[in-house]
Amino acid sequence: MARRRRPPRPGAISELPPLKIASQILALQSLYYLFSFILLLFSALAAGTPFSLDLVLGWQSIRGDTTQGWLCGFLAVLNGGVLMGAAIVVLIGRSKLVTDFALSLHGIHLLVAWFYTGEIPKNMAWWVSMITASIAGVMLGTWGCRYRELKPISFGGNGGNNNNNNQHQRQQSQPGELRNSNEIQRNDGEEEDLEQGYSRGRGRGRGRDGGGEYEMVDLPGGEGSNSR
Repeated sequence: MARRRRPPRPGAISELPPLKIASQILALQSLYYLFSFILLLFSALAAGTPFSLDLVLGWQSIRGDTTQGWLCGFLAVLNGGVLMGAAIVVLIGRSKLVTDFALSLHGIHLLVAWFYTGEIPKNMAWWVSMITASIAGVMLGTWGCRYRELKPISFGGNGGNNNNNNQHQRQQSQPGELRNSNEIQRNDGEEEDLEQGYSRGRGRGRGRDGGGEYEMVDLPGGEGSNSR
């Protein structure tokens, strides 16, 4: 008896081709360093401190004993958690792939900081910032992707709005159509009465079923009418 194959584990490897995975990781990593560069440059100019690539690629700037270190840690969480979470929603858009891409993003940054400085990060504040940013990125990215996945899809562009407008116009035209149909039926009834020799009037007793004010009698010398 042949052994059953195990189903593939859900993840980025089984969902996307390797080339697309590499391009998406490269795009996320580029956005990560671009936003980090912009945020740290703005903070350095606002604080009047010198700016260097050590703030972007290194780990020594994130520390808990200085105000500048706390600011760099906050910007790292803002960039890696909030901004990258939104970037994952836009670029990836799959809730079950968010964890893979978010952890890969911060894992690559760990390797970059390690090779740039020549040593493993030693500041506890740096590790806390990276872990917090990873958790925030996974949570926000998963929530955003699930929101997009559960959002109802409308086919045909403005088809739903057109259907609503047509239904509203149909409802507005129904009273007029009913009045027209009633008038047509009344006119048909009057024509039928005229063909059968009856006439409708507004007076009482002038209908087909009423006693009538006139009656036809036969005369000996010919046809005529006598009124009472």
